[in-house]
Amino acid sequence: MNPLLERITIEPGKAGGRPCIRGLRVRVQDILEMLAAGMTTAEVLQEYRYLEADDVRAALAYAAAAVADTAVVAA
Repeated sequence: MNPLLERITIEPGKAGGRPCIRGLRVRVQDILEMLAAGMTTAEVLQEYRYLEADDVRAALAYAAAAVADTAVVAA
């Protein structure tokens, strides 16, 4: 298992039980959406000053693990 994934937490009472970074109320989805919109890691870290570069990498690692062995069909 990727050690970065230890930074991902899922708590039923927080963010609707969605995966978050280190118990904070920053969802993995939020980070991924910012990156997909073209933001750099530095820009994400500026937006959320309490995050670390490994938190952004953890979000990417989580996304990679989530789609492992999953077929993606392009329209």
